[in-house]
Amino acid sequence: MKPIDLNSTDIETLLASGCIYVDKTADLHRLITTPGQRLFFVARPRRFGKTLMLSTLKAIFQGRRELFAHLAIAKTDYDWPTYPVLHLDFSKINTETLETFRRGLAFRVQVAFEAAGLTYDSHLTPDENFDLALRSCDECGTKRMVVLIDEYDGPVCHALDDIEKATAIRSILSNFYIQIKANAPHIRFLLMTGVMKFTQLSVFSALNNLIDLTLDRSAATLLGYTEDELGAFFGEHIRAHAEVMGLSEGDYRERLRQWYDGYRFSTWSQETVYNPIAIGTTLSLKEPAFRSTWAQTGRTSALFNHLRREPLLEQDYENIKGQSSAIFDVCGLDELANITLLYQSGYLTIKDFDPAWGTYTLGIPNEEVREDLNALIVRAAAPGDENALLAAIRAALQAADFPAFFKCLRAFYARLPYQAKEGRVPEAGYQRLLFVLLSACGLRVTAEDCQAAGRADLVAKVRDIVFLFEIKVDASAADALAQIRARDYAAPYRATAHTLHLIGLSFSSADRLLADAQAATETC
Repeated sequence: MKPIDLNSTDIETLLASGCIYVDKTADLHRLITTPGQRLFFVARPRRFGKTLMLSTLKAIFQGRRELFAHLAIAKTDYDWPTYPVLHLDFSKINTETLETFRRGLAFRVQVAFEAAGLTYDSHLTPDENFDLALRSCDECGTKRMVVLIDEYDGPVCHALDDIEKATAIRSILSNFYIQIKANAPHIRFLLMTGVMKFTQLSVFSALNNLIDLTLDRSAATLLGYTEDELGAFFGEHIRAHAEVMGLSEGDYRERLRQWYDGYRFSTWSQETVYNPIAIGTTLSLKEPAFRSTWAQTGRTSALFNHLRREPLLEQDYENIKGQSSAIFDVCGLDELANITLLYQSGYLTIKDFDPAWGTYTLGIPNEEVREDLNALIVRAAAPGDENALLAAIRAALQAADFPAFFKCLRAFYARLPYQAKEGRVPEAGYQRLLFVLLSACGLRVTAEDCQAAGRADLVAKVRDIVFLFEIKVDASAADALAQIRARDYAAPYRATAHTLHLIGLSFSSADRLLADAQAATETC
């Protein structure tokens, strides 16, 4: 089996080491040779291969034909001209203060200039140097410049916990990016990547010929791995991991799909992709169970800092309907919506598009993200040691220690900051909180589980153990348990489950706390 490199984002290093490279060069060839299209932007969540894509484009424009001898672009008629390439990486600029940001921006631009063989004048600002370089390459008789900008929005994203500072950083970057509009005729090719589209940055407000690939059908699978690519490039690893997990290849692929697939990046194309870092880590380690991988590296502190200031519990993140295309852009930094931030960060994806109304349905892409998002919501909604709470709940459920489980639930609901305007919390409100909590603990949870005799409020599964929940407000837990039995909500699971736990919960509308709880167990 070819090894899987989890660390390199440099195309030369990756190919020289003989590691797996999922060949996207046919897509990149189309991108760089389409007549009349030169200036592009694409937004994707973190850890989706943007840096590797720019590294690949850099090598192509440098004419390094030997690197690509066995890849798809070698089978095209591309004639490998060489261009000066300015490759800017803004992902690691220090934004602690505006002064550290200014110094960091100047340093990053200077490093990029030196790598491209350009002269950086320290007496000029970064934007003045950028302007001069773009003009001089073309005017001095050399070829037009290729500009590749990685994480163009990184400094703004890093500062989102301080809106005043983020706005100032955005203004400084606008002065830099406006040079692209002024010098567009001198640019052979431009690709900017980032996590978010900040529409008030000058590059978007002033550059009307910038092609946004973010939701374009042609870029639907440009980043991330398709189902076909997974089989073509990782087939041996998949079969080896399936054997470790004791699954047939078909069953393994289905579970892999549930855990890591599901990202849709196009309005019109329904094809979904897997997260690259999740696939690389999972197939490299080959552990006997799936677990969160991307979430541990893709989440940013700015995301959490924003979310903890906002109400999170009113929204059902599994099925967010009626969203316009405006949800994908960020206008005012002080009006940043939770849904926008979660979509741009990779916690939500497109589930459907209604062309008649021009609206999108968004939802959680897969199990990995569902588990991490719900842990994030628990942490933001009920501040404290959420890791200790989740660990205690897992331990209690694993041991079927329901007094301990109910104690955890009482503590969780008691910490929630209900607002006076909410009045009487409906049953669905308590149900949603329980869904979030159990999902954050790693259980597979279904709300409103439809059955012949009705709907079970919540069904949670782990291996061959099933927990059936019924929730009541101002009624007894005994009534809730009786409903589970009377409607036989356990019937669909008796053939496959080893143990069934029936749980009735009763909440008080007066104080919004868990008032009573009962549990019963069936062994199948």
